[in-house]
Amino acid sequence: MNRKKWLLKDVDKELATDIADEYGIDPFAALLLVSRGITDEYEINEFFSESPTLCDPFDIIDMDKACDRISKAIDEGELIAVYGDYDADGVTATALLTSFLQTQGARVVTYIPDRATEGYGLNKGAVEKLKAQGVDLVVTVDNGVSAFSEAELIYELGMELVITDHHKVSDRLPKAEAVVDPHRSDCLSEFRNWAGVGVAFKLCCALCGDSEEVLSMYADLVAIGTIGDVVSLTGENRTLVKEGLRLINSDNNLGVSDLRRVAGADEKSLSAGTVAFSLVPRINAIGRTSHANTALRLLLSDDCDESAEISGIVNSANVERQALEKEIYNQALVQISEDPSVLNNRVLIFCGRDWHPGVIGIVAARLTQKYGKPCLVISDDGESAKGSARSIDGFSLYDAISSAAELLTHYGGHVLAAGFSLKSENLDKFRVAIEQYAKTVEMPFPVLEIDLRLRPEFVSADLLEVINSLEPFGAGNPQPVFGLYGMTLTSVQPIGGGKHLRLTVKKGECSHTALLFSTTMDEFPYRAGDVIDLAVKLERNEYMGQVRVSIYVKDIRMSGTDDSKYLRSVRLYEKIKRGDRITERQAQFALPQRDFFANVYRFIKENGGWQYSTDVLCYRLGDDGSNACKVLVCIDALCELGILKTTDDKILLADTGKKVNLDSSELLIKLRSIRDEI
Repeated sequence: MNRKKWLLKDVDKELATDIADEYGIDPFAALLLVSRGITDEYEINEFFSESPTLCDPFDIIDMDKACDRISKAIDEGELIAVYGDYDADGVTATALLTSFLQTQGARVVTYIPDRATEGYGLNKGAVEKLKAQGVDLVVTVDNGVSAFSEAELIYELGMELVITDHHKVSDRLPKAEAVVDPHRSDCLSEFRNWAGVGVAFKLCCALCGDSEEVLSMYADLVAIGTIGDVVSLTGENRTLVKEGLRLINSDNNLGVSDLRRVAGADEKSLSAGTVAFSLVPRINAIGRTSHANTALRLLLSDDCDESAEISGIVNSANVERQALEKEIYNQALVQISEDPSVLNNRVLIFCGRDWHPGVIGIVAARLTQKYGKPCLVISDDGESAKGSARSIDGFSLYDAISSAAELLTHYGGHVLAAGFSLKSENLDKFRVAIEQYAKTVEMPFPVLEIDLRLRPEFVSADLLEVINSLEPFGAGNPQPVFGLYGMTLTSVQPIGGGKHLRLTVKKGECSHTALLFSTTMDEFPYRAGDVIDLAVKLERNEYMGQVRVSIYVKDIRMSGTDDSKYLRSVRLYEKIKRGDRITERQAQFALPQRDFFANVYRFIKENGGWQYSTDVLCYRLGDDGSNACKVLVCIDALCELGILKTTDDKILLADTGKKVNLDSSELLIKLRSIRDEI
């Protein structure tokens, strides 16, 4: 089980008090602001501002050139192609710019590439199709800054190009009438962190001349794409999403309203979080399993019957996506069960025959979350392979994959997420190259940041109002995570048909119930009477006009567990299992004494086996986690000697009745030989 290193933020309480007094805000809100680094006057005023504050769109480099060329196309009746992308950011950007240009009297067609057959960005086949349609001007959204050869082809065929993008740019730019990308080194805009839909929005603002009017028309699309692209919800993005949520909740767009309905989110006010988990996945799903044009038609529809029909198709695609994702995820788990040693690797790599390439990125994200390690999931068709990767903070996937560039036919991405393709014959070499790269860097531990330590008596509806004042939450402004420390677990009840748990915890005279999702009674390692720490989120629950606080558990650990010592100890065990070189001192540390073996054996025998995480086992043995390596070495040696066995992830007595000599264990012999080296 993935044990994260809990990091309680160091909050300057005196500074928070000063901010609360100076700006007249709640002291608890001030603490949360300080915990996320919002401390100066401009940042605080902008954070709580209720009136839209938007940057001048012409601060973005080449915006004037883009407007001149697009205005010329509108005036002269040229055919404009809006060329987008198949994810939520790209689809909303395509819908926004297309709709706006149509209101300006432009002749417009759209093009979104097929994820499976064309891949991301401009491609030469698409360019030739647009020429055949009579297109005069191609305007990209959410792509284009790396399309050098495709841009040349556009001009060879007699068309022209305007690029709007938000991805990092290289030292050179493609041939175009304008390259509107705030990440250009020569861009002077103070704010640069828009999603692709945000840059498309700024283009519309520049063409219109009235940013607030464009915001009032399209903020819902901007919000969905911005949330979907997981860009920082700070600065102008915060304004865009706040305004967008108002439009979403007022049913401004017919397609968005029907999307809410099929997602079961039409009877409540949506937050950024609910948009991220209800609307965005459905838009993404159609691009993963079919073609994103369907989602684009939904967002552009003004016909009730058509919108209702398409929203049902989009929702069905999401159901299909979930089934595909579950199937591949389960196949990855089977690979682990067949060879548990893969979990000792620094980077986890899973490969399957003909896995659906549209969902492998989601599977990689789930496996990374489960095991706390960078994860690559690869679909192999026998001739070529396509992979998607996700990471944890501190390990750059882009650098890792770049180290194997000579084996790849294509790759791209950033620190935490990347994609790549290669010939099937190079898969084994690629695995080795990734592991070799991982050996050259300090592998990070997965981290869970705790905003504030919270006394249980402070959990109240009033506190919810303070938390809600910091909305919208997302990247750059995450929903606060609170630590409830030293809580006594008094009861555990299954709910939701046994799929989830309701915990009752108490400290002093204060008692609360908390919900733990996706955990069954059989999977829950804690019992009544345990003193535990909980990392929780607090959310509003209104029923029959009464507001209550719902406490959702994000993580649990035994109070007194030392995360750092535990994780370092497990890391040493993995090093031993991989066969990496260790020092004499490390070998000595990893070697259990006979009484340690006896304690581990006795505990497993008395409890009828063990099926839970090692950190909880350490605690039950009276250890703070420091000796996790010893515990795991003990179990391996006892399994090797036939005293214990593992069945379905459970450690059991082998019940052979024979006596064995601990000194005969090959694992222990190896460790002793290293310890005794001179």
